[in-house]
Amino acid sequence: MNVTGKAPLAGVMGWPVEHSRSPMLHRYWLKHYEIDGAYIPLPVPPESLKAALQTLPLLGFAGVNLTAPHKEAALTIVDEADLLSKRIGAVNTVTVQPDGTLKATNTDGFGFLENLQSGAPNWHANLGPAVVIGAGGAARAIVVALLDHGVGEVRVVNRTKKRAAALVSALGSSIKAHAWGSLADALADASLLINATTLGMNGKPSLELDLEKLPTQAVVTDIVYSPLETPLLRAARARGNLTVDGLGMLLHQARPGFRMWFGEREKGDDVDPQVTTELRAYVSKDLGR
Repeated sequence: MNVTGKAPLAGVMGWPVEHSRSPMLHRYWLKHYEIDGAYIPLPVPPESLKAALQTLPLLGFAGVNLTAPHKEAALTIVDEADLLSKRIGAVNTVTVQPDGTLKATNTDGFGFLENLQSGAPNWHANLGPAVVIGAGGAARAIVVALLDHGVGEVRVVNRTKKRAAALVSALGSSIKAHAWGSLADALADASLLINATTLGMNGKPSLELDLEKLPTQAVVTDIVYSPLETPLLRAARARGNLTVDGLGMLLHQARPGFRMWFGEREKGDDVDPQVTTELRAYVSKDLGR
């Protein structure tokens, strides 16, 4: 569809950014809902992030997504960050306010839970502990989402236990830090296992993990979506665990930003973009190329 001079603009800032599937995702929704708007990739080196963000109001942008390595740095640049992003320590969605100020939030946890509940509708927060592998920005967002969802105990396992312990210090006693060498033991009686690292991604080493102590009724999910079935998910599925791939997290985390930038209409009938089987197939096909 045609993009007019009145079209809201948005994009994704990263360095590099060419790998991001966010442009194709948002363009799919713009076309599907017949919205006059544009979403573009914005390659921004770290030393230029502040200038790039502060230029958004001047260029008529409604907002941007942020991907690596900008999520933590942007937290100190925006004019306002909500309590959620402050707890996580990172932002991934920035909206330009009517007065030109920048307001930020983090939708990664929302995307994770929406994907989990879609792929494993019978999983509930009261079924048992959750094990999160990793302690980076994505892991922090997931841990916060799990705690807010009512999970009583979250076990964080990271190669550097000190970083996992930092999560305990920041987010409370419901989190237990475990050393990498005790990962297999941390799986005992768990109801949910999450790989929140890049291990298993195309071009990265696999996540070598002994699943023997993980209950077969536990759900196993991975934030990696390229490939859709990681070695971890393949091994878990082979032993009978229900698995949830990472593509849905990518798709669902984009919904709040799209709604804020493109979906709010003056005459009502606001658009809440949906994650459909057609959208999954569209993005999956691109991932397979």
